[in-house]
Amino acid sequence: MKKLGVAASIAVVMLLAACSSGTSAGSSSPNGVVKLVLWMGYTPPPPASQGAEYESLKGLVADFTRLHPKIHIQMEYVDNDYALQKVTVALQGGEQPDISYQYGTNMPQVAQAPEVVNLTQTVKQPAFGWSDFTPGERDVATVGGKVLGIPALVDNLAVVYNKTLFAQHHLAPPGPDWTWSQLAADAKAITDPSKKIFGLTFPADGSETTVWEYEAMLWEAGGHLLTPGNSKAAFNSPAGVHPDAGTSESLFNSGKLGMIITGPWDLSSFPAVHYGVQIMPSFTAGGSHQTISGPDNWVVFNNGPARVSASLEFLKFLISPANLLKNSLATGDLPTRLSVQKLPGFAEFNKKYPGAGLFAQNLHNVLQARPQIPQYPRISAALGREVVAALLGQASPQAALNSAAQQADTYLATGG
Repeated sequence: MKKLGVAASIAVVMLLAACSSGTSAGSSSPNGVVKLVLWMGYTPPPPASQGAEYESLKGLVADFTRLHPKIHIQMEYVDNDYALQKVTVALQGGEQPDISYQYGTNMPQVAQAPEVVNLTQTVKQPAFGWSDFTPGERDVATVGGKVLGIPALVDNLAVVYNKTLFAQHHLAPPGPDWTWSQLAADAKAITDPSKKIFGLTFPADGSETTVWEYEAMLWEAGGHLLTPGNSKAAFNSPAGVHPDAGTSESLFNSGKLGMIITGPWDLSSFPAVHYGVQIMPSFTAGGSHQTISGPDNWVVFNNGPARVSASLEFLKFLISPANLLKNSLATGDLPTRLSVQKLPGFAEFNKKYPGAGLFAQNLHNVLQARPQIPQYPRISAALGREVVAALLGQASPQAALNSAAQQADTYLATGG
């Protein structure tokens, strides 16, 4: 989920023009050739430096076509930020694609379309390897007990730290068993306002980025976002009050920031920093190092048995461990399956993309996912506002979370 954000309510009227640029869905020809339409959000180059994901997918489509000459796949670019709205409009006209890339946060809305293919029985097949995906990935692909997506992208949060600043302050590099108290002490040691150097940054804009990082800390503290069954808010518990972090407007790449909580997508943005990566700290020694992930999905739409079958054949090819490794080496994206890390060629991944290997290992700490319910965007917005209020000292952490919980409970009770 490289662009963090929660899908807004479906704005069909606003996106009618966007849909007009698409083509009609694929078809089956009399000679047995099945034509599929694949909607993806990878921008075609130029510039070439920004087209790695597009070129990788294009190459994998070509590889698949050579193995399956009677399945032709037409790649179409659809901005991921508008994929939900565009597919909603397309469904109204019966012009839905065969496969669409969708943010994980879109899945509760996507699930409402009867044309979405239920993949539950498909992923249960032993050869599919569903258990090879992290629990967080599987949870995001599942809505109402039905598997409706296949992981297309996975990431997670960890701490990227400035090795130079740590050495200058004679601080030991953070280890895999470090705690939040150690992080706080290191951040305090590095901070020097007179030189505009700060120890840690935390997003304080109230967006899903703010909530995303807070939720990882909430889970580490043993808390939960909602109660079982998603009936009421649970984040205003003592565990929810526990997380705390500093703020800073300095950029990590300027060398003025000791640590930043971020994901693998940011590593290429730090060419000027001698950095290291470490998993999230725990709140107690030997405690949880849980993190959060924002998986996105490939969603299949029902355009007839032949095209559904061909779509599944392609996706199985796309998520094979060998092809996932090939894609990771080409793009820097983390492999969505854990077994890829055991392949002989995986060591090259971390060499080519320094720090990415630890983010891949950190997928083992992805144990939960944000609740896949339609009310989540409004709950997140309320929680984001109140977290910022607490960070700015406008309310105590407990009061802020109580206010967010009251709003969340209203949304859950009314279905709004």
